[in-house]
Amino acid sequence: MSHTPHELTEDFLEYAARIHDLKTSDSHFARLAESYHAINRAVHRAETNVEPVTESLETEMRRQRAALKDQIYDILCAP
Repeated sequence: MSHTPHELTEDFLEYAARIHDLKTSDSHFARLAESYHAINRAVHRAETNVEPVTESLETEMRRQRAALKDQIYDILCAP
């Protein structure tokens, strides 16, 4: 388990410019990115015990984060 936040631009370095462009031009992508950022922040806070949660809630938050990341990646890879 890593306590390092999973920021989109760090995880998808090759798409950093596209992420920025889509955040400003595509409202659906912007909502996905904001949702990802919020759940990512919550997972990080849970992992570092800043805001402890149950193991099952932390697992569910990680699943949500992964699902959002998959959706974001699909958009980034689309032509």
